[in-house]
Amino acid sequence: MKKFVMILLSLSLLVPSFSSLTAVEQDLVDVQLLGVNDWHGQIDYEDSFADFDGDGENDPAGRADYLAAYLKEREATNPDNTLMVHSGDMIGGSPLISASFQDEPTVEIMEEMGMDVGTLGNHEFDEGVDELLRMINGGEHPNGTEGYDGMNFPVVAANVQYKDTEELIVDPYVVKEVEGQKIGFIGVVTTETPNMVIKEGNENVEFTDEAEAINKYVPELKEQGVKSIVVLAHNPAFQEGDAITGDAANIANSVDDEVDVIFAAHNHVYNNGLVDGKLIVQAYSYGTAFSDVDLKIDPATGDIVEKTAEVVTVAQHGMEPDPAVASILDKYETLVDDIKNEVIGDAAVPLEGGYAARGEQGDNPLGNLIADGMKWAMDADMAMMNGGGIRADIDEGPITYGEVFTVQPFGNTLVKAELTGESIIDVLNNQLSEPYGPDYSVAGFSYTWNYDEMEVIDVFLPDGSEIDPNEVYTVVVNNYMFGDPDSNIET
Repeated sequence: MKKFVMILLSLSLLVPSFSSLTAVEQDLVDVQLLGVNDWHGQIDYEDSFADFDGDGENDPAGRADYLAAYLKEREATNPDNTLMVHSGDMIGGSPLISASFQDEPTVEIMEEMGMDVGTLGNHEFDEGVDELLRMINGGEHPNGTEGYDGMNFPVVAANVQYKDTEELIVDPYVVKEVEGQKIGFIGVVTTETPNMVIKEGNENVEFTDEAEAINKYVPELKEQGVKSIVVLAHNPAFQEGDAITGDAANIANSVDDEVDVIFAAHNHVYNNGLVDGKLIVQAYSYGTAFSDVDLKIDPATGDIVEKTAEVVTVAQHGMEPDPAVASILDKYETLVDDIKNEVIGDAAVPLEGGYAARGEQGDNPLGNLIADGMKWAMDADMAMMNGGGIRADIDEGPITYGEVFTVQPFGNTLVKAELTGESIIDVLNNQLSEPYGPDYSVAGFSYTWNYDEMEVIDVFLPDGSEIDPNEVYTVVVNNYMFGDPDSNIET
């Protein structure tokens, strides 16, 4: 009986402990972060992904008014504690409806959705730093909208600075407060950006190491009492199973452990997992999905003590589009409708584009067509077209101006240069990369390459002979690929 009393006494002493733990859990602050990446002004984009309604057919997903509806629905579950964020490439490489107005329609929609903070991607630099800063701060453009006043949310980047002064072009971070808890958002952009944008307008900007930039500003945030830190990184990540690799994973392994979450971007894929205790998440591209990150913050310490994420497909089935964003879409659709729907050709078969492919037939029909057109237009021996400059496919049937604009939205010019056969082989070798393989579609020649060695083996001319390393050939590329704005090469 004495032992029994002692056991009961022990159990009674344990009860307050469990109650106390429950109270602590109840005191945690729930924060929701809704993230979008790589939208590229694709405000009218929709694609078929899966059978959402069970009728055996693929259903559409995407489009800005549906994305807005999903984001606002999720926000309503935790209205006072939700922040919307993006990790870059929200503009640039855009279709006609947005590009016709300098991507200002995309900004208008981001503001209507309630964006709270974003960072820069490489495509934000497509028209140079001055135009980027106009997009952020406001000011009218001849092709823009009347009274454009910039973005009403902060854009941060800790590793983009002017070469001459080493001053950052935008603030490195911003601190948001949710239910009394401070959350720091640091932005970074891939250091590969100079290799992916035109030099004109970007001559005086440089991109420093992402992890070093983050670690430079984490102590500043700590000094301000910020223990919950999120990185908006326009950097790629690759996920197989639970394993995540790539630049975003390298950043996670290199930065201060006070960083809790990394929103990745750039390679338009799914990511949702942990690297060195940091949550990495990425939600495909073009507004077809978004990320929902749920955090629990301990108000006693300011630390994030729990973090989970979900990548949500923007399925149109079962969702009503947001009327406010639908109205914005309709406004700009009306303005571009005539030119967008003008039929300028016909495709007898579907024309797939994008990057070149691996395998016995290492190319694609749309890339070949574009390269053939470049060669013909400049009366050259050869042409090369980069896969990243082919932004969409063309469906079988009538081809509209809007479709063609979406395929090549950058307004590039053509450049014809003289290269020796040896230099052409060097160029081809330089465009091979892991894990992608070849980048270029070509015209006027063919080539074979070895994946294991990442090396071109043979280059053949149309008559079947091998290229002469010492012979000079004329080669056409676009001005982005050529890269030298000061050259006197024919354009």
